Amino acid sequence: MKKPNPILRAAVLALCLASGLTACGKKQGAAASVKPEVWVVTLKPQAVNLTTELPGRTSAYREAEVRPQVNGIVQKRLFTEGGEVKANQQLYQIDPALYQAQYDSSKAALAKAIATQRSAAALAERYKPLVQSHAVSRQAYDDAIAAAQQAAADVLSAKAAVETAHVNLVYTKVLSPISGIIGRSSVTEGALVTANQASPIATVQQIDPMYVDVAQSSTQLLRLKQALAEGRLKSTDGKEAEVKLMLEDGTMYPLPGKMEFSEITVDPTTGSVIVRALFPNPKHMLLPGMFVRATLSDGVAPQGLLVPQRGVTRDQRGDPTVLALTPDDKVELRVIKTERAVGDQWLVTGGLKAGDRVIVEGVQRVQPGAVVNPQAWKPSAPVQVVIQGQAAQQAK
Repeated sequence: MKKPNPILRAAVLALCLASGLTACGKKQGAAASVKPEVWVVTLKPQAVNLTTELPGRTSAYREAEVRPQVNGIVQKRLFTEGGEVKANQQLYQIDPALYQAQYDSSKAALAKAIATQRSAAALAERYKPLVQSHAVSRQAYDDAIAAAQQAAADVLSAKAAVETAHVNLVYTKVLSPISGIIGRSSVTEGALVTANQASPIATVQQIDPMYVDVAQSSTQLLRLKQALAEGRLKSTDGKEAEVKLMLEDGTMYPLPGKMEFSEITVDPTTGSVIVRALFPNPKHMLLPGMFVRATLSDGVAPQGLLVPQRGVTRDQRGDPTVLALTPDDKVELRVIKTERAVGDQWLVTGGLKAGDRVIVEGVQRVQPGAVVNPQAWKPSAPVQVVIQGQAAQQAK
């Protein structure tokens, strides 16, 4: 058997290696020519309702501290603690015996003064024709006139004393100044109370409607006013701004409120101003002193641009950046300016314009300068699973 030629054998091997390298080069070139896919959103201007969530406390619409107006011993308590009371409803009865006696004495003094005044007036009338005929001296007539006038003044003073005694007698019945919910009583039957004492004997609060006081930063307030003045924000056309409320347990209060006023003085210790909202409270779900979170409407951005937060990153200086596409699908890095978060998106006020395309998925696969294959991004709907009753126990 004839042996193969070594030279021919080497030539065939070299030809095979060259063919293999050429095929590998073609495969690598084809792989390099494939554009990476990214998912983008095209920015469109839209009206964006801007809101601010602030912590706050609830307070009663009206609050009245009940204090006695006269001294005395409490005979009766005429209400149920924690119950509803009406305006002018009697709450306590203070022993009226002393004030009844003073009232009766004042009425007697008034009757005496009236009788004296009638006698003095009659004497002055009798002296009047006599002084003209010189049967009575002028001095006696002048004294009769003065006595009649003094008696009239005594009548007025006695009437005032009667009115004072009557008021004190009425004050022995301690009445509710307003309608609302009354708290606990600080006194019981037999307790001694004094007029205008420092500590109240009960407190009545009207909690329907209910106030919610929140603290807003003065810096934020100035920024909002500047945005309104520059036209970047629009007000709600004079309508009362609606306020929403989140309770302490994270649930939303079912009834919306409205803005009442904003304080004009800035607290020097916190740098904030108090904003007050009014909420209906027919079922008394809100109680004074509760911690809540109020969502206030700041206005409307008529040409707002929203970018999903997942497409925004930060550079080494902390500035927000995005990867945007040029008209020829080339990636470029842009530094943007964000004003606030709106849900899961950023409101952008600089660095982007309407019609720009921003990469929100596939950011890790590309670098600035690369040419990509853009696809329209559609947010996936969240999957919600509700497990109740025995099913929850089985799932555990």
